[in-house]
Amino acid sequence: MSGLIGKKIGMTSIYDANGKNIPCTVIEAGPCIVTQIKTKEIDGYDALQLAFDEKKEKQTTKALQGHFAKANTSPKRKLVEFTRFEDGHGKTFGEVLTSEIFIEGEYVDVVGVSKGKGFQGVVTRHNFRGVGDKTHGQHDRLRAPGSVGASSWPSRVFPGTRMAGRMGGDRVKMINLQIVKIIKDKNLVIVKGSVPGPKGSYVTIERFI
Repeated sequence: MSGLIGKKIGMTSIYDANGKNIPCTVIEAGPCIVTQIKTKEIDGYDALQLAFDEKKEKQTTKALQGHFAKANTSPKRKLVEFTRFEDGHGKTFGEVLTSEIFIEGEYVDVVGVSKGKGFQGVVTRHNFRGVGDKTHGQHDRLRAPGSVGASSWPSRVFPGTRMAGRMGGDRVKMINLQIVKIIKDKNLVIVKGSVPGPKGSYVTIERFI
């Protein structure tokens, strides 16, 4: 698996060769710095740590300042580990990776954190129907969850029972999104379809080889 860290810019649409309008997401992918190379001998597994997006030095801990200084780079906001980079394309410590590692037309996975929706009830959160028939005198349980378990047995609520609670803010992976266009001079990658998270949120573009 290889990839880059990026930032979601927003959505747009472009026309293909047949005149079809395709909804797309614009991602600023890179430049990313290789800040650590992990090996099986030392760390027990092979991985590359990439860093993305500038951060003020005064907002960075001393430990991370030293970590970035080793790679001869300024402090960064986002750190992500990638495993199984392409064979024969070994990356060096401190190397800068840009959107040029991707090819137009290939398929990638995009990982992001979905928008938080706050505390939601069961109708919104789990698509419960509620009590749809407002008759026979019922008036207070239109969107209520109903029973969560029997009393005599099992006399408890089973783990995983769907209830009201905090919704959104989850790690979501969108798989097999096609790269429609790459604007290399601005490090923009335009993928077909939607990507989780609000504008300005960090995403990870992953490619399996």
